[in-house]
Amino acid sequence: MKIVVASKNPVKINAAVEGFCTYFEDVEVLGVSVESGVSDQPKGDEETLKGALNRVENARNEFGDADYWVGIEGGLSVNGLDIEAFAWIVITSKEKTGKARTTSFQLPVKVAELIAEGYELGHANDILFKQQNSKQKSGAVGLLTGNKVNRTALYKQAVQLALVPFLNPGLY
Repeated sequence: MKIVVASKNPVKINAAVEGFCTYFEDVEVLGVSVESGVSDQPKGDEETLKGALNRVENARNEFGDADYWVGIEGGLSVNGLDIEAFAWIVITSKEKTGKARTTSFQLPVKVAELIAEGYELGHANDILFKQQNSKQKSGAVGLLTGNKVNRTALYKQAVQLALVPFLNPGLY
């Protein structure tokens, strides 16, 4: 089974591998760089979901030889300095689409202030936690939970849930 992940970020690729391997064997995954068509830091469900959908569409257009295409887009729910992080996962095959949203978690006020100044979440975390490229490692959730929950695990569950329509073809 060939799966194209619409990102070269190892966190997103690993989440797809782990999520698919829950249900399937012989999984071959290719990470590809495509545009999301949304801002670097999507805000709200609509823009974030659009980014995941665009990634899937662009990956499918550029790399059509696959069984599944996966788009993962992280986003923020913003209410002043009360900001929560989450992601949308979209999976398509030639016949159907499945999607799921991760759980969300609250970000520290200092991170929210940096985001309000225009920083992307990953860069804000790197500044606050004195890290480099944390978004390709444990992410904000890993930094905030002492890596008890990391970004791969957060995305993996949503990948598993986005596969539900494919696991129950008579219902979807």
